[in-house]
Amino acid sequence: MDFLLQLLVNGLVIGSVYALAALGFVLIYKASRVLNFAHGDFLALGTFVAFALATSLRLPVIPSIILTLVCFFVLGLVVERVVLRPLIGKEVIAVIMVSVGLSSVIKGIMYLVWGPGYFLFPEFLPDVPIIIGDVYLSPMHLLGLAISAALLGLFSLFFKRSTLGVAMRAVADDQQAALSLGVSVRKIFAVSWGIALVSAVAAGVVVGSITSLSTEGLSAIGILVFPAVIVGGLDSVPGAVVGGLLIGVLENLTAGFIDPLLGVSLRSVVPFIVLVLILMMKPYGLFGTVEIERV
Repeated sequence: MDFLLQLLVNGLVIGSVYALAALGFVLIYKASRVLNFAHGDFLALGTFVAFALATSLRLPVIPSIILTLVCFFVLGLVVERVVLRPLIGKEVIAVIMVSVGLSSVIKGIMYLVWGPGYFLFPEFLPDVPIIIGDVYLSPMHLLGLAISAALLGLFSLFFKRSTLGVAMRAVADDQQAALSLGVSVRKIFAVSWGIALVSAVAAGVVVGSITSLSTEGLSAIGILVFPAVIVGGLDSVPGAVVGGLLIGVLENLTAGFIDPLLGVSLRSVVPFIVLVLILMMKPYGLFGTVEIERV
């Protein structure tokens, strides 16, 4: 029972990170109907930028992270304006290919600057385990869970209470109606990209602080987040949270119980098995909007 509880807690920690990263993916899709296949690469790049500020420039860790988040919010605005906005009205495949190309460019930059090696994010908390009942947590695990939960809560309040958040929801529901009410759809597109990159980098920094940094490892989170997004519903923010937590818990339960029995690692495969099973029963995901066409 203690082992199961430990796996569940660890799963919630990594699941909260997946949820935070999935939130950005869903935001972009809800606002602009763009599947951002470079999401994981932005996550990795932002984490490495924060790492470089803290190690190469010797800035304190917390200011390095905050500065990186601000820079990537601006980068999101620039990417939407320069790369995506000219593609409005183009075929979906053209937008997908551009995001795939953007992913390749970011990967190339990271390999050129940091190479394929592994790095350790600077520690800014004492490495003393925290014992809650029979569950052991490192301070970074606990802080990572707290940061992810706090950011998800802040985003939820932003979308429900702020004028800009309500405008973003309006654009996501019906662009034409939002336009007729005077909402600047292009501004909403840009802000969605900015917030999406902030959530991605925040998730990357949490993962990098808990484990180690590598270009491949961090970029792969974008692939692991995809099942969380689809399972929860491609256009559902609550679905992104539920999907992320579900995938994180299932990964850890698989690693703890199934992998030792079979002698092979299936933890990275299970999310995609769950993805297929969910889509067979609910093609739009657990919380996705079902599209109804009149004939």
